[in-house]
Amino acid sequence: MDNKNVILAFSGGLDTSFCALYLKNELSLNVHAVTVDTGGLTEKDKAQLEKHATALGVASFKIVDAKPSYYQKVIKYLVFGNILKNNTYPLSVSAERIIQALTIAEEAKLFGASAIAHGSTGAGNDQVRFDMAFTILLPDVKIITPIRDLKLSRREEIEYLKKAGIEMNFEKALYSINKGIWGTSVGGKETLSSHLPLPEQAWPTSVTKTAEEKIKLGFEKGELKSINDSYYEDPVDAIEELANIAAPFGIGRDIHVGDTIIGIKGRVGFEAAASIITIKAHHALEKHVLTKWQLYWKDQLALWYGNWLHEGQYLDPSMRDMEAFFESTQQMVNGEVFVSLLPYRFTIDGISSPHDLMNDKFGSYGEMNRSFTGDDVKGFTKIFGNQTAIYYQVNSLEHTLTPVEND
Repeated sequence: MDNKNVILAFSGGLDTSFCALYLKNELSLNVHAVTVDTGGLTEKDKAQLEKHATALGVASFKIVDAKPSYYQKVIKYLVFGNILKNNTYPLSVSAERIIQALTIAEEAKLFGASAIAHGSTGAGNDQVRFDMAFTILLPDVKIITPIRDLKLSRREEIEYLKKAGIEMNFEKALYSINKGIWGTSVGGKETLSSHLPLPEQAWPTSVTKTAEEKIKLGFEKGELKSINDSYYEDPVDAIEELANIAAPFGIGRDIHVGDTIIGIKGRVGFEAAASIITIKAHHALEKHVLTKWQLYWKDQLALWYGNWLHEGQYLDPSMRDMEAFFESTQQMVNGEVFVSLLPYRFTIDGISSPHDLMNDKFGSYGEMNRSFTGDDVKGFTKIFGNQTAIYYQVNSLEHTLTPVEND
């Protein structure tokens, strides 16, 4: 490499700390560490990251605030689609990685770097997400992945850093923690098994709230804009405040098991109080204000959108098409959702919206309608079941209702 400048996607964790030292010492590269802030970093965290990067001997260190683009480009559509991977996981890490990859690619372009490095292993999804984004956006830039290429275990990384005199909390480093505004993932020796739960100390937020707490969430065109009587111009602020309120209940903790892009099963713990509550509250509101077919087609597209995002295909043009559909469905998703918070769980108590299709002006389910007569129903029912009736008249009733016996 004539140009010795490499941009390292730097989280400050075990993997990227190893990468920084290895790239500098073993490959003689000028390492420019870039941390992409997708939420969860305090000023103290930022100062510690800079101090740690300096101790590793990087040529430069930079933090890029990606929260606004993270929300506008990704999180907003995860809410609009009510997307939970395998009905469980809010795609906290998958969504983050896309924005981190796009941001790192932009930084490499601005810097004129000849290489990009990341700390992905050879056994997970992140290697595909990062590599694909970099290959598409910067086809002439070299991608360096020391952890994957050297097939290192976390223990081997720790030994390398200790030998170099690098000080870290290596006990904590046994857990891989990714923190962002849409949730925090936790991986460790327990998640490498199929049966072990994460220990209490592995979860980022301790459970300190036990008394029931009622909150009111306000949505405008599908976006979370208020909590109780506080209004937030930026939904990111609302999401962060909701996490502050709900995470101390232990809400949003779970373990997700899914299929990785490379075909193996993966298991990861996550803590995502704000995202889980936001999605469930938003979905409850939608069920009141959208039509049956809007809800149906949203479900179909959301399943595909979430899976394609999870597998790193954010740049596929079809994703923009689906986002346009999601955006269109949110025009009437306005109102308030009432939520009760309790230790380790929450309930959606109800909604209030000017667009509520349960409006009793048209009738009450199971009791009375004001829009049509009994004769209307008789005629409708006859037409609605007409083709099925013809089928049974053409084919014998006994034959069509008798199970087929195999020889």
